[in-house]
Amino acid sequence: MRIIIADDHAIIRDGLRAILSTQLDMEVVGDVPDGRQAVQLVEKIQPDIAILDITMPVLNGIDAAEQIRQANNNCKIIILSMHATSEYVLRALQAGAMGYLLKESAGKEVVEAVRSVSLGKRYLSQKISETIVDDYLRNLGTGTITTPLDNLSLREREVLQLVVEGYSSAEIAQHLNISIKSVDTYRSRLMQKLNIDDIPGLVKFAIQHGLTVLD
Repeated sequence: MRIIIADDHAIIRDGLRAILSTQLDMEVVGDVPDGRQAVQLVEKIQPDIAILDITMPVLNGIDAAEQIRQANNNCKIIILSMHATSEYVLRALQAGAMGYLLKESAGKEVVEAVRSVSLGKRYLSQKISETIVDDYLRNLGTGTITTPLDNLSLREREVLQLVVEGYSSAEIAQHLNISIKSVDTYRSRLMQKLNIDDIPGLVKFAIQHGLTVLD
C-alpha cells in the first residue's frame, strides 16, 4: 500500500512514517504540511491511502478530503484529529473519509486503520462514541445532518479559511487560480450567508468549526 501523510507538524508526519514503515506491505511515498499540497500530491502520485490532519493551514483536511474524493475515488482517506465530537466526525464521513483517527491513539491504531480502509471498511478510533456513527448511518442520504458550514460551497470554505489566515485578495486569487474580483465576491457572499460582518467574527467562526490552525 502506498500512503501519503499531511499534517502541519513535522513530528507527527515523522512519527506516523516511522510506524507505518515497519510494515512490509506499507510504504509512505510522500508527506506534506497542508491540505492544498496534499490534494496536489494525490493527483501527482495516486497513492492508495491519504492520512490527512483535520486542521491544517491553507486548506483543512476535510475540504482536502472532499477535493481528493471528487478527483480520485480510488484513494481512500483517513482523517487525523484531536476532536471526537459529532460535528467533526460527521463532516469527515460526509466528505468521503473512510477512517477517523484520534491523534491521542494514532500511534496504536494507525496500522489497523490503514488495513481496514484498504479493504473498504470504515475505521473509527475506539474512543469515538457509537451513537455518532449510528446517527450518521441513520440519517445518511436524508439531508438531516447539518452544520453551519453546510450553507457554504467548497469554494466559499476555501476562501473563508484563507481570509482568516490573513491572506490578501491577491494572494487568495493566486492560491485558487481565480480573479481578485471573484475572491471578493466569494468573501461577500459567505459573510452574508453566515450573517457575519467583520473579520474577527469570521476568525471566531473558523476556529469554532476547525477550519483554521489559528488559536
